[in-house]
Order: sequence, then C-alpha cells, then structure tokens
Amino acid sequence: MIFTETHLPGAYVVDLHEISDDRGFFARAFCANEFEKHGLKPAIAQINLSFNERKGTMRGLHYQQAPAREAKFMRCITGAIYDVIVDMRPDSATYLQHFGIELSAENRRALYVPEMFAHGYLALTDGAQAYYSASEFYTPGVEQGLRYDDPALNIQWPQPVTIVSEKDAGWPLIQC
Repeated sequence: MIFTETHLPGAYVVDLHEISDDRGFFARAFCANEFEKHGLKPAIAQINLSFNERKGTMRGLHYQQAPAREAKFMRCITGAIYDVIVDMRPDSATYLQHFGIELSAENRRALYVPEMFAHGYLALTDGAQAYYSASEFYTPGVEQGLRYDDPALNIQWPQPVTIVSEKDAGWPLIQC
C-alpha cells in the first residue's frame, strides 16, 4: 500500500502497490499493521456499501462527535465518485479546509478519513458504488453534517448535484 498524506494532517490517499504477472495483479487493499505504522486507526466496526442509481447523487457531508467519532476508509468499486472531506477539528490549523479526490473502479484509489472530518461524495457515473469501513458504529444521536453547497466551504464539485436527501440538504450553514 502506498500512503500519501494530503494537506489536511492525518488524511491520506492510499494507492495500491500492485504486483503484476500474466494473470493480472495482486495488491493488499487493507493492512492494520500498515495503518498503525502511519498513525492511522485500523479499527473496523462496520463495513458499508452504497449504490447510486444516477450520477449527480450527493451523499453527505457527515461526521460523528464523541463518544462515537469515526474514521472511514473509502473506496469506489464501480464507476466513479468525487470524494470530499472537511476538517472539523476546532483546534486544527486546517479547520474547515477541505480536500477532494476522484475515486473510481479504474484508478483503484482509496481515501482514509480521520475522526472529526466531515465526509461526503458525489456520484460521477450512473451505478457508482462506494465500499467503506467505519471505525465506530453509526450513532444517530452524535451525527452532525454540513451542507454540500455551504458558501463558507466553497467546495467546487466537478458536476452538478441533482439528487440529495432532505436531511443532507437541511444541515445548517456554517456561521462565520
């Protein structure tokens, strides 16, 4: 696995280290030892799969506060998504800054999302599927969210958002 830290400390893009031969390739998609070596939380409480019928579908931006702060490890296994994280750590030098990256079945990239980072993605293709682990169980009472179109974040989505849940569209705007 190849770990590249983003400009948001603790958040990593993870590429496969492919070992190829005439059959194709082999690569490790997850290794707790390698996560720990990079100071990342390798715990897995849940593994989730989300299917998006149509491109333009927005999911997020979500995060959980204590006592169920969760780290996520995201991968797109069918089609493509544009994945975005926002640093929600109040004492962080990068508080409210974001990072976005295309994850696709073709590029096989993954994104490690640390605790206290809001996370969301936009389906770039019809039928996009995301497969991801979470270090804590989903806990509705501590869930928080940000609007994908909050002017304070100024996230430049690569395509128009055409489908969003009422819950995700209803998160309050950030008061600066």
